[in-house]
Amino acid sequence: MARIAAESVAASVQRAPFSSKWQGSRRSNLHTQVRASQSMDDKNKVFKELGLFSLRKKIEDVVLQADMLAPAALELEESRRIRQEEMIQKYNLWDDVTKSNEILVKLADSSKVVDALKDLTYKAEEAKLITQLAEMDAINYGLFKQAYNASIDVSKFLYRYEMSKLLRGQYDMDGACLIIKAGSAGIYSEIWAEQLLSMYNKWAEKQSYQGRVVEKYASKNGGIKSATIEFEFEYAYGYLSGERGVHHMIRSSEDDSLLHETGLAVVDVIPLFLGTAPDLQIDDGDLRISSGEKQGRTGQAVCVQHIPTGISVQSSGERSHFANRMKALNRLKAKLVVIAMEQGIPEVGGINREAIADLWKQETRRYVFHPNRLVQDVKTGLQLPDLNSVLDGNIEPLIGANISFRQPSDLTL
Repeated sequence: MARIAAESVAASVQRAPFSSKWQGSRRSNLHTQVRASQSMDDKNKVFKELGLFSLRKKIEDVVLQADMLAPAALELEESRRIRQEEMIQKYNLWDDVTKSNEILVKLADSSKVVDALKDLTYKAEEAKLITQLAEMDAINYGLFKQAYNASIDVSKFLYRYEMSKLLRGQYDMDGACLIIKAGSAGIYSEIWAEQLLSMYNKWAEKQSYQGRVVEKYASKNGGIKSATIEFEFEYAYGYLSGERGVHHMIRSSEDDSLLHETGLAVVDVIPLFLGTAPDLQIDDGDLRISSGEKQGRTGQAVCVQHIPTGISVQSSGERSHFANRMKALNRLKAKLVVIAMEQGIPEVGGINREAIADLWKQETRRYVFHPNRLVQDVKTGLQLPDLNSVLDGNIEPLIGANISFRQPSDLTL
């Protein structure tokens, strides 16, 4: 059996599409090692070298993607920056301060993207060069890892750049406030809500995004009743707005005849304005403000309800009652402007209360724990077979699918 397995590995190595230099001396040497190795040390050495094939393939794929996309993207962004510079030269910045600020912000954004694309091109070349050096240095594993890390940076930027071209919603460039609330199904829902909180935190860490849990209400029986995370980075709202709705945990019985355990949690996402917030004035008579209990080291919780629409938000993560009141008001305004945008009306006063979507009636995703461990995205139809990977924060395929799924009517330039 060991001989059959070794020959199978050797055959798969022979089919790998790499350079002639790699296919020549290294393949014959590796083939001999696999068939002849008997000691544990030799086997460890062989499988370590086999791991280099996977690293090299991933590096080559990313470098190829960068070679195809980066030059055209750089040319596009540089021409855009030049047009904006010409506009500034022809435009009297003092005539319209608001318009001037808008132009200057766009110019700064274009300059930032151009610099990032130049850096990406450098990193791709760096990964390619290090890979070549690794081969010359008797297949240096450390150099391969260095090249692979550089290629990961390139891959992340390319993904974010491509997604940013699709994110054209009015508030897509803003940060995001993500709120998780457990359903009424008892302890299962509360434990499930805590798992979702962990999933989003791990996603932020893996992507090197800035996010912090500002509110968290623990359950007596374990899990959480609710939690709020603030993501203070560009395009956070655009990335996460597709997460809104019910996230359903399903664990079937052994014979799959009935549901054994279910957990429900709803996720809401509202913009967290990183720059100037919309100038929205709300009459004091349209607000009902109440105070809750003091939460640990933070100040007294504040709940604000917009009476005409029935929308309620709260804040308890700040250190004073006043700060919580202001945070709640800002969240309410953000929630209202999004609802107005969804209903296609220019003013918050025109919101149709009866037409406000109930997030508890919008299923977003199913996480199946038994008999199959998989994730089903209801909105896009995407199905992922690795539940553990998703719960470990690897939700980029789901986020990307939701962004691509958006209808053109949802996007504004």
